Amino acid sequence: MKRCLYIFAMLTTLFSFKVQTVLEDVVSSLKRGNSTQIAVNLDQQVALTLPQNTGSYGQARASKILADFLNEKTVKNFNVLHLGDNEQAQFCIGVLSTRKGDYRTTIFLRQRQGRFVVQEIRFESN
Repeated sequence: MKRCLYIFAMLTTLFSFKVQTVLEDVVSSLKRGNSTQIAVNLDQQVALTLPQNTGSYGQARASKILADFLNEKTVKNFNVLHLGDNEQAQFCIGVLSTRKGDYRTTIFLRQRQGRFVVQEIRFESN
């Protein structure tokens, strides 16, 4: 009986661990304003839409623009409104709350070489 309880406890512990997806990681990082962690998940070419700056950038430049934006605005929170996915893509729509206003935010991820990467981020003034 003790052996069965031990096995049950081990299985419960094993299955209680959840692997965080790239989208969940990006959302979590956005809530904290952590552009460094978001940058880890950027594709080689990223489309960014910001209130004063729109374009397609290489990973390093997109990372810098994103960091500047998040640091300038000072993130308070990010609320997810909608999530979606299929085998090849994932997306999230939410509201980024900052000290300088709220931004409707859309994040698109695409699967590349077996993992999801951020392909586009849009921040639109509410």
